[in-house]
Amino acid sequence: MTTVVAKPSSLLNNIRVDKVDNFQLFKFNDELQARMEKLLERKKADLLTPEEVIELELIGELDRIFTHINAMLVAENDH
Repeated sequence: MTTVVAKPSSLLNNIRVDKVDNFQLFKFNDELQARMEKLLERKKADLLTPEEVIELELIGELDRIFTHINAMLVAENDH
């Protein structure tokens, strides 16, 4: 049996750049945002499958990466 390890980069086609105030920020597209919300709801209900746990971890990691990058962009633009 082969274990496939997915990477956050596999989700990059679900990212867009949106203008928010005066900033160009990385955001999830509507589909990925909705998927993350659905997985979070299933997690709260303790209904996640092992595959969904991995998927939610991937989306969460990508969310942390883009939150950090967006914060850096805003901070740089403030200077």
